[in-house]
Amino acid sequence: MAIFKKPILKALGGRRSKEMPEGLWTKCPSCGEVIHNIALTENLNVCPKCAHHFTLGAHARIGLLADPGTFEEMDARMTSVDALEFTGVASYKNRLEVYQEKTGLRDAVVTGMARIDGQKTGLAVMDFHFLAASMGSVVGEKITRVVERSTREKLPVIIVSASGGARMYESVLSLMQLAKTCGALAHHAQAHLPYISVLTHPTMAGVMASFASVGDLIFAEPKSMIGFAGPRVIKETTHQTLPEGFQTAEFLEKRGLIDAVIPRSHLKSSLSTALGYLSPRGR
Repeated sequence: MAIFKKPILKALGGRRSKEMPEGLWTKCPSCGEVIHNIALTENLNVCPKCAHHFTLGAHARIGLLADPGTFEEMDARMTSVDALEFTGVASYKNRLEVYQEKTGLRDAVVTGMARIDGQKTGLAVMDFHFLAASMGSVVGEKITRVVERSTREKLPVIIVSASGGARMYESVLSLMQLAKTCGALAHHAQAHLPYISVLTHPTMAGVMASFASVGDLIFAEPKSMIGFAGPRVIKETTHQTLPEGFQTAEFLEKRGLIDAVIPRSHLKSSLSTALGYLSPRGR
């Protein structure tokens, strides 16, 4: 019998949630279960009751996928500039500074080279905590650079997406990234090198309309919201009742857009298997 046990919610004596110590518990938005943060972390930020997949930061995701000590980050200091001098409720420059301090990131994607079960690959991971992982010039440039390096070194590429879409603060400069990233991936494909796209919750708008949807294989985490416009916008525009489960990973898997819906605990092994089959060195 274990000497120490994990804290149980009942031990709090029925106190209301507002009286609970902050930073110790997380409420699942799907089933309402209150989970101790230690248990949540040990379960890869997945609800142990309903398997809801919480948002995972870029560095935590890299730690989950890459072999220990093998990730070599690229372009770590690259930072967006306010080329349009955007002003509104808050300036773009100020927003960048706030999110950089809040997340410890320079922008919404972390890129580099890594090994997955010994297989070297280019890896890009988006982080929704940074301005909803909106795609601006830095996001597009960093993804393009890791794809181009992987092409030169004849390596596969894995991109883990999570995004609210294009970054409005950069206007057309943001929209240019759709073509740039897809252009780099087209050259990568012409070299007969594999690209695996992993979609997490949510992957929407410009990101989904570009590099996220052109993978040789497309995986997704369970119940991820995936699409271009949101369901509310579509419903109000078309004045039609949307099918049940519309724009979820499971809905899109049944209709052939996604190859497989894979739980977080099995993602690394699934990527490893796919790389073994698809990459030239694997063959």
